[in-house]
Amino acid sequence: MASVKADAGTISYREAVAEGIAREMRRDPAVVCLGEDIGAAGGVFKTTAGLFAEFGPQRIWDTPISEQAIVGAAMGAAMTGIRPVAEIMFSDFLACCWDYLANEIPKVRYMTGGQVTVPLVIRTANGGGLGFGAQHSQAVENWALTIPGLKIAAPSTPADVIGLMASAIRSDDPVVFFEHKGLFASKGLLPPEGHLVELGKAAVVREGTDVTLVALAYTVPIALAAAERLAAKGISTEVVDLRCLIPMDMTTVLASVAKTSRLVTVEENPHQAGWGATVVSVVVDEGFQLLDAPVRRVASANVPLPFADALEDEVMPTVDKVVAAAESVANF
Repeated sequence: MASVKADAGTISYREAVAEGIAREMRRDPAVVCLGEDIGAAGGVFKTTAGLFAEFGPQRIWDTPISEQAIVGAAMGAAMTGIRPVAEIMFSDFLACCWDYLANEIPKVRYMTGGQVTVPLVIRTANGGGLGFGAQHSQAVENWALTIPGLKIAAPSTPADVIGLMASAIRSDDPVVFFEHKGLFASKGLLPPEGHLVELGKAAVVREGTDVTLVALAYTVPIALAAAERLAAKGISTEVVDLRCLIPMDMTTVLASVAKTSRLVTVEENPHQAGWGATVVSVVVDEGFQLLDAPVRRVASANVPLPFADALEDEVMPTVDKVVAAAESVANF
């Protein structure tokens, strides 16, 4: 097996990455992986541990330190029938291969009238919370969100890592798969073989009646912790895990807002042009009559991420910030 389980029936988020890839590689011989140090080293975050031992150098390709080379090679391979899973070590480094990601890969299927597809997954370690500093801590889902033709997945649990990875690798459209560094050590249930999570299908991970919290990846456990604290104050909170930004499941969000009449988005992207703004705009456009209070957005500040833990907490969403926002709409 490609991954080592922590306990019977459980798996860590980091192990789930390797497990999800391994399941698809066993199922489909067209799946290959490429990236820096993903082979015998098992990846800098150990998210590809065991893959090289099981599948060998014919399907696990260590590459030079060149994001352009990794994504360019993956694009060419995908256009010829291979299903590459390319790793960009830190999501910040997507900027180094942005021409391929924004100007080439998403346009091929459209510009060829569907004659050529690019069934490519670009997976990357995303987000802050670990004190890695301004160039290794950004949450950059909103970068990809601006590009038509890309799908975007960002799981919050090990089971969703495995299920979304399967859907991403099987997709005939390119998928950017964000794995959050702050979640790597978290654990959850190991899903059965064949587990599949549909791209673009959100999950209601806690039901409530007073306030809707919409979260993604790292902010899901923050929203759940805030919901526990709000329950002690008599505020019933529903938490929606988007799981994907493209496709974005606004049907589930609007159904939740129809129950609660109040909305708070909880996102790690900077407030300026974060995905929460898109969620809010759709709710206001299609469900304004559902709202009984102003909408609130909890997001990161528009500043580079600092190294210091205390300063990082000032910039990023926290449970305290979510509780305050939810209380403000619940008591409006």
